[in-house]
Amino acid sequence: MEPTWTNLPVAVKIVEVGPRDGLQNEQIQIPTAIKLRFIEQLADAGLSVIEATSFVSPHAIPQLSDASEVMQNIQRKAGVEYSALVPNLKGLERALAAGTRSIAVFTAASESFTRHNINASIAESLANFRPVIERARADGIAVRGYISTAFGCPYEGAIAPQQVLHVAHALIELGVEELSLGDTIGVATPRAVIDLLNLFLDDQSIPLEQIGVHFHDTRGTALANVLTALQMGVSIIDSSAGGLGGCPYAPGAAGNLATEDLIYLLQGLGLAATIDLAKVVAATSIIAPYLTHEPTSKYYRAAKAQP
Repeated sequence: MEPTWTNLPVAVKIVEVGPRDGLQNEQIQIPTAIKLRFIEQLADAGLSVIEATSFVSPHAIPQLSDASEVMQNIQRKAGVEYSALVPNLKGLERALAAGTRSIAVFTAASESFTRHNINASIAESLANFRPVIERARADGIAVRGYISTAFGCPYEGAIAPQQVLHVAHALIELGVEELSLGDTIGVATPRAVIDLLNLFLDDQSIPLEQIGVHFHDTRGTALANVLTALQMGVSIIDSSAGGLGGCPYAPGAAGNLATEDLIYLLQGLGLAATIDLAKVVAATSIIAPYLTHEPTSKYYRAAKAQP
């Protein structure tokens, strides 16, 4: 008897975060020209949403100090959304000047993590976002909101799902159109995913169509968590080519869920058919020689091992 996958979404939106969330955690500065080739190859592979960079202070994240150059020089492909993370109005102004038409803001469900990350409380971070989101929405800019530590915090441990929902409500009220629930330190299990998403389902004020998930594979549960989220109705999944990333403010956090591994799973389920997996591997191959380590994607390693 074959299991039925009756609750799977008809289509899945992959948000490729490698050029931003991936590269910000690398120890070296990747040349801008290589970043551009990386982003353009990801678009050529069929990925329709690519988080290209972040307009944070160059002193805070020097790896992304070329944000303006990146956004201004991408050879944009029709139908592809190129987004950027912005922390404040100054970052938004820089992003708009560089031609950015889609942004993301970030906070956390943990007070301690927010303090370590952006030196503000959760309430202060939300207050800081208000003028950013108002300005972006007035200019017709799409706004996404990240909620880090949605499953656990390196400083506080387990996070109550109700706290995540509270922050989610606040972001939606500010005008955020899409939320990404982040497993920043890679502690989530399918049971934890069920518990958190059931809270959103029971609350009914935020449709699952507006919710994405962002898993780190620190403990090897990312794909199991994705499958659980898909079966519960989530259709937006964040991933990073090559499994690049981690979090500079989360000690010991391993890389993001690898885009190659995610696509392999989705295509096995009859989803993500329009994405060329070989071209995603080629994109990771562009960036790999500039890293201080081998990409962690299992599919990438298997593909590169083929004679």
